[in-house]
Amino acid sequence: MKACCQDHSLGQKIKLWPLLICAFALANAASAKAPVIFLVRHAERAAISGHVPSDTGLSRQGKARAQDLAQALKDAQITAIYTSEYKRTKETAEPLALSLGIRPEVVQSDDFRTLIAKLKALRGNALVVGHSNTLPQIINALRASSRVTVAETEYDNLFMVVMDRPPRLIRLHYR
Repeated sequence: MKACCQDHSLGQKIKLWPLLICAFALANAASAKAPVIFLVRHAERAAISGHVPSDTGLSRQGKARAQDLAQALKDAQITAIYTSEYKRTKETAEPLALSLGIRPEVVQSDDFRTLIAKLKALRGNALVVGHSNTLPQIINALRASSRVTVAETEYDNLFMVVMDRPPRLIRLHYR
């Protein structure tokens, strides 16, 4: 298992398929019934005329990444998907939501209290699509870690919070 993934503190870049195997092995090893919350930053967004407006959709590369995410998580037994109000988070979640028949729930990006309450009440696994500035706050609020950063140039982080007691954070990368 160490060959395919690393704990949060080591964060190693890995390819998509080993990620799947590792994610499920870790989730199942942690606890057969503990919910797993998958958290990602939205995929790459489109630039228009050289600048990036505040609410753009995904670029071609971002759409491909969203498809990769859907492929990676298709068997993760996700029962809920949460996005912010922005197009880029909705479009990142869309391929997975369509394949699973789940309607994503929009939670305002600054409403952490509502999102955290929903995540803590989960009976199944969930995907949260957020932003570089919100993911660290969400992970911290879940009490999984207090030292996560996501750079503006990073789109390949896949965080897993296994809701054990105490919650455990696993940081993976997907391409």
